[in-house]
Amino acid sequence: MRRVAPAVEEAAEHTKVWWAAALGMAAYGGWRGRTAAAAGVAAMTTAELFSNGVAKQLYQRRRPPPEWVPPEDLQDRPDSSSFPSGHTAAAVAFTGAVAPVWPAAGVICGLSAVMVAAQRLHSGAHYPLDVAAGGAIGLAAATLIRAAPHLLRRRLL
Repeated sequence: MRRVAPAVEEAAEHTKVWWAAALGMAAYGGWRGRTAAAAGVAAMTTAELFSNGVAKQLYQRRRPPPEWVPPEDLQDRPDSSSFPSGHTAAAVAFTGAVAPVWPAAGVICGLSAVMVAAQRLHSGAHYPLDVAAGGAIGLAAATLIRAAPHLLRRRLL
């Protein structure tokens, strides 16, 4: 994990990996790729708004103690609340919205999402509960985005 962690952290920063995945799916995946990409981006955005815009403001939690952090990562620690993990929320939301539309892409995204969650723990940026809460927020966002068209149709008809 020590060799892979910096690359995973860089890819997950500012959701770069998910935007790249969405662009690739939209460009090369035809109708299914465009649909999966749109669902993934919508779910990721929803998860980020809730985790970073709401939850972190409501629940202020200190980051894990410096002793938990590899010395080379100490200067890169975020100052925001530790709870919940916004990186994990975005990763799980994107994956959860993509997988039902395009299962093969969902598997690849799922592997990446697990790596992001593990990296957040390994780097000392989050406690396990922060990552679990981020995952739950991501699943909720993906579920909401997947259900939204059906809910809107019911309301309009």
